[in-house]
Amino acid sequence: MSKSRIKINLQILLFTINRTVFNTSYRMVYPFLPVFAQYLGVEPGSLALGLSIRSFLGVFGPFLATVADTHDRKTGMLLGIGLFTAGSGVVGLWPSFWSFILGTSLVLLGNGVFIPSMNAYLGDHIPFEKRGRVLAITELSWALAFIGGIPLVRVLIESISWVMPFFLFAALGVILFLTFAWVLPSNSIAKTEENTIWKNLWRVVSFWPALAGLLMGILFTGANETVNLMFGVWIEDRFGLDFTLLTVASIAIGVSELGGEVVSGLWLDAVGKRRMIWICLGLNSLAAVLLPLTGGKLAWALVGLGFFYITFEVVLVSTLTLMSEIVPDARATMTAATVAGFSLGRMLGDLIAPGLYNISFWAICLAAVALNFLAAGFLTQVKVRKSAEVF
Repeated sequence: MSKSRIKINLQILLFTINRTVFNTSYRMVYPFLPVFAQYLGVEPGSLALGLSIRSFLGVFGPFLATVADTHDRKTGMLLGIGLFTAGSGVVGLWPSFWSFILGTSLVLLGNGVFIPSMNAYLGDHIPFEKRGRVLAITELSWALAFIGGIPLVRVLIESISWVMPFFLFAALGVILFLTFAWVLPSNSIAKTEENTIWKNLWRVVSFWPALAGLLMGILFTGANETVNLMFGVWIEDRFGLDFTLLTVASIAIGVSELGGEVVSGLWLDAVGKRRMIWICLGLNSLAAVLLPLTGGKLAWALVGLGFFYITFEVVLVSTLTLMSEIVPDARATMTAATVAGFSLGRMLGDLIAPGLYNISFWAICLAAVALNFLAAGFLTQVKVRKSAEVF
């Protein structure tokens, strides 16, 4: 194996570790939503609506992540880690409802800057035909966050304090920032009249296949978020508020997502990005319909959630890979806009999920199906400028 190959493999490992830390911080809100609401002295529904602010702020990711196109990829990644560290510190030092919203918003925004910068860096070094497997490896971080990160968060909350995880994430953020500053090369991008923030954004929004891809991402992420936001509350209503139970549910979801990333890594490049999205949007909709039918049996409920998350994860990885080649001249901006679309989708889910849940869990799941079908419609308009891509 060549030295350059060893170097990129080590960087991929570092990216995956970084994203595992980010994703643990981001995702711990969902299973422990009732717990955080209790400590903050608010209703879970109020906290869920408050988190829509977090999702809205994620929309600004493209404006910050364009630094990876106009300056260099390393700067974009360091900016993302800095925002994550600041957000974690805010909640730890000033614990309150609004600092919780602000801090978790900065965490999401940092993630929204880091991912496009990282994907652009990988896009510069990994051919499109092999990129699906590499991105699937970095996406293992979602599963690792639920399998290893969430149980750790539970221990910290139970044994020390509910704010202790935020102090830990702030410390890890400092370590990661210093590590990335030392390890990653600085490859400045030439500044030209055509390579500016606004022109790169215009390249994205003026190209219909790119815009259709963004709308698709908003819709299927909104479908996932409607279930994602309320599954902790649903489990509490069905089986009681039990820290251990919420942790078990998180681990089950993490194992499922691990399966999704394995599926993506093994077959995404061979099957084709668009075809994989088609298949898994359909399976995700089926999973949403099956969830309310699990009755009062916890084991079946966890199986249903697992099926829902594994199919969503494959759609997510496939979409990130597909969109990385839609506008290759502004790859970081395109990926940042995609991640911003995911934030808009989460905001959509955050806004509608509490009201739908007041109707019934069936309303939540049927809304997810409807949003998935709309996403499939926009997928028909998404095409890359690559003859090697399989339909």
